[in-house]
Amino acid sequence: MTRLRPVRGKKDITLGDGAAHVHGRVKHGPDLESAMQHEGDRIADLQKVLYADARYGLLIVLQGRDASGKDGTIRRVFSAVNPQGCQVTSFGVPSEAEQMHDYLWRVHQAVPSRRMIGIFNRSHYEDVIVPRVHGTLSKKRCERRYEEINDFERMLTDNHVVVLKFMLHVSRDEQKKRLQERLENPQKNWKFREGDLEDRRNWDAFTKAYRGVLSSTSTKWAPWYIVPSDDAKVRDWLVARCIADTLASLGLRYPKAEPSLRRLKVE
Repeated sequence: MTRLRPVRGKKDITLGDGAAHVHGRVKHGPDLESAMQHEGDRIADLQKVLYADARYGLLIVLQGRDASGKDGTIRRVFSAVNPQGCQVTSFGVPSEAEQMHDYLWRVHQAVPSRRMIGIFNRSHYEDVIVPRVHGTLSKKRCERRYEEINDFERMLTDNHVVVLKFMLHVSRDEQKKRLQERLENPQKNWKFREGDLEDRRNWDAFTKAYRGVLSSTSTKWAPWYIVPSDDAKVRDWLVARCIADTLASLGLRYPKAEPSLRRLKVE
């Protein structure tokens, strides 16, 4: 695998432990570091044109199990971008005020404007996956939310917000290793919560919930990509390449100055 492919149907959804690894053709060392640097530079350069062009916004949705690497992906993939043109929003448990609105209300407020890159660390999909696993959302209501989300994302793309969605897929053994490290590392154990263990016990239920999300909400206008995430460096490179390729496909350009402006001289 050298490029991520969008989910186009159920046959593309592989969430077993083996699918959390990239097998062959990607080797660690200077070549991978150089490739990552190249994609990071591409994103940084294209972000400058995105900001000046001002015709598009870009929304990046990152979903995944606990310890799948959402924070690390954001840190590494976007390390070279100008903070002025990038915003990160994390979605946790809805506040009391947010619960007084529909579940998409808090999400819509965080959608990036044109010229901006917006990154969602978790997203509106939490309001489908978590209640489905915990049994507080019926199958009928869940399917209705799929339709609402598809309509919502279609509205965003109709208004020039490009939507890319990445499901960071980590194996059960790798998640165990990372959660254990959180417990043992004083610099990381602040991220650990007891609920992580409960979610881990519901592994199969979460897998089923993710299958439902991926099969029902990967659309032509807002595709899902399943990212093998046991290897953090390969994960970050695959995500970066997909983002850079998407930005490059938009035909971005620097606006031309008015002829009257070009005739001016600075004395």
